[in-house]
Amino acid sequence: MYLSVQGHKLYAYSGGHAFDAAKPTLVFVHGVLNDHSVWVLQSRHFAYNGWNVLAIDLPGQGKSAGAPPESVEQAADTVLALLDAVGAKQAALVGHSFGSLIAMEAAARAPQRVSHLALLGTAFPMKVAPALLDASLHEPEKAIHMVNVFSHSTLCPPPSALGPGTWVYGASRALMRRVLASNRQTNVFHVGFKACDGYAGGEQALAGLDCPVLFIVGRHDRMTPPRSARALAQHAAQGRVVEVDGGHAMMLEAPDEVLLALRDFLGVPGQAAG
Repeated sequence: MYLSVQGHKLYAYSGGHAFDAAKPTLVFVHGVLNDHSVWVLQSRHFAYNGWNVLAIDLPGQGKSAGAPPESVEQAADTVLALLDAVGAKQAALVGHSFGSLIAMEAAARAPQRVSHLALLGTAFPMKVAPALLDASLHEPEKAIHMVNVFSHSTLCPPPSALGPGTWVYGASRALMRRVLASNRQTNVFHVGFKACDGYAGGEQALAGLDCPVLFIVGRHDRMTPPRSARALAQHAAQGRVVEVDGGHAMMLEAPDEVLLALRDFLGVPGQAAG
């Protein structure tokens, strides 16, 4: 569905369901040079099991208009404006990589509006290697290759992701090229990496939260190693860590494990979470 958010058209995948104010709301936020499609299994599951699902394309990329956020803080404001646009008083936020920082900052800015916070492939600080930051600006194809090498730990995903025989490197490279090409005016690759690299509010953001916080880490993640998330989890009053058998691209490489971790964390609508 398309929504008017901050004066621009924002795309949110809803699993084909109309927004229902009587249901709890779940917002999925993707990472740099990704889009709503990285949540294919998880978003569809929750959409068909009692949740309003909003798996967004960040502004200025994918199917969304407007200017791409130049900071985590700007992107967090977009998430909160999205909740205003659909009339959701409260939501659970799920973010991956760059999206995890955005979800965390949004929760810190409006803690009363966030019931649960799930952070996948997260780290703080989320510094980007100078060579990768430079390549994202001047040699994006090289940077896409570098990111994919460090993000994946398997060649083929389980059947519940994209299907048997899917080449994860090729699929991910194609997605990143498509998202990069979706904005001809701004290099959303470099802008996103700069936002990650410059974010300074992580520990402070978590320290002020009372909601449950789930950290999902990939055992083989070389972009945001598990030790980084485990250290960050110490700052969350209600933090828990779940490790899955995948790399940074854990939603694709360990889709069922990620889904089960989220389902156990969020619980069944109308019942207390586990």
